[in-house]
This record gives sequence, C-alpha cells and structure tokens, in this order.
Amino acid sequence: MNRFPNRAILSLTGADTLALLERTVTHKVADWAEGAARYGALLTPQGKIIADYIAHRRADGVLIDVHLDAADDLLKRLKMFRLRSAVELARDDGLVSAMDGNGLPDPRSADLPRRSIVAAGEAPEALPDWDALAIAAGVPEWGRDYRAAQVFPTDINMDLMGGVDYKKGCFVGQEVASRMKRKALIRKRTVRLSGAALAPGAEVHAGESLLGTVTSAADGDALALIRTDRYAKGLAAGERVTVNAAPAEIASARWLDAEVKALMEAPADE
Repeated sequence: MNRFPNRAILSLTGADTLALLERTVTHKVADWAEGAARYGALLTPQGKIIADYIAHRRADGVLIDVHLDAADDLLKRLKMFRLRSAVELARDDGLVSAMDGNGLPDPRSADLPRRSIVAAGEAPEALPDWDALAIAAGVPEWGRDYRAAQVFPTDINMDLMGGVDYKKGCFVGQEVASRMKRKALIRKRTVRLSGAALAPGAEVHAGESLLGTVTSAADGDALALIRTDRYAKGLAAGERVTVNAAPAEIASARWLDAEVKALMEAPADE
C-alpha cells in the first residue's frame, strides 16, 4: 500500500459537522452515506477555488483528504465559518491518503486507483507515478495544475466530476458558480492532450490562435487549460493544434465533443 504524495488529512467531528459543510462547500452533503467519498471544494466569494479535496464520511464525522500545501489554509477558513457550531476541526498527521485496492473509488474518475485513509505506518512510501496516472485520467490537481484562487470550478471540470451541487441550499461562491453554469456555454476547460513537445507553461495553439497553456505533463500526456471557444473555431477552420509549434492532439471526450458542438452552433454574440 502506497500513500498518495503531497496530501494531508483534516478531521471534522461533532454534531454540526454536516451542517457546516452544507453551508460552505460545493459538494452535495445530503444523503451522504457512511463510508462514501465525495469530491468538493471551498471557494472564494468570487467563485474561485481555495482548495479542492476528497471527503470521506465516517461514523464520527468527516475526514478531508487535501493537498499538503492547502491544508492549513483550508483548516483556518473552515474554523472561521464554524462560529458557535458544535464542530471540532484539526489536522491529523497520524493519517495518510493511500492507494488501496479494497478502498473507495476516487470520485473524480473511475480510471484512478481506489483510495483509503489509513494510519501513516501502513503506507510509508509515496506512490511514485501518481502524476502520470492522474494526467492520463484527465484529472487536474491543486499544486500541480493550479493553486489557490487561480481557477473557477468549471476551469478544472469539477462540475463534470460531481464536485459541484448546483441545487443545494448555499455555499461560499455559489452565486458566481451558478451564474457561470446558467450561461450554458462554458468557454474554458482543462483538456488532455498528447504530443512531442509537452511541458508545463508551453503554449497551445490552433493555427495562429492561442488556446491556452499546458499545466502539467508526464509520459507523453499533458493537461492544458484552454479556451474551448477558440478550439471550436480552429476545428471549424481545419486548423492544426500545436504545442510550442510541434503537432499535438487534444483527446476526444463525450463532454468535450458536445460542448464544442454547442459552441460551433451558438450565435456569434452569445
């Protein structure tokens, strides 16, 4: 059993744990069965991601699996929102997030390994090829592809991975997130691509049009945050996709094909 690199565990216990999460974070809290995992985030009031995470429902509360560099800030902010609620929040350095074939499915993608939260001694070694696995699955991550207050949930496909519940009562940044969703035509997404000149920071073009930049790369695959409206125009014009002037290919996905088709068919002023 190997631990996932650069992760920390936050522990939330007490009678008001779910109520605190219900009013602050993006994911669905209602009907959350014990033993299930959910993907979510805490946003800024302007709708950008402070930290995203995987939360595990336990009999005595919730364990949050979050990037190590975001853990202390997330803990501080949740404590601020606690007010007089009956919730105890702490970082538990005796626990780690580990790859476990008998664990819970990663809620972001069925192509990622199952995971559990275990005692640190049960998973002393870090998983060596985690970035390659995540990039191949098309899953961006905090610390590698973005950091605090840099991206909106739709930029990293959180809505496609079940990380945002637009029907819940409220959460921090909900007004902005819901407004972006209601626009229907989302124009920025993270996509997976392949090619020979992939490196973080490299520019992605369709013809002469700048689509965006590569955010991470490993083993011939990469993730890039791009303007999908410009990609749609490039496809319509038969333009070739390149990264640093070398040929590249954006991986097809059902959701991407549908969104690009909608963008191609949208009126020019929409």
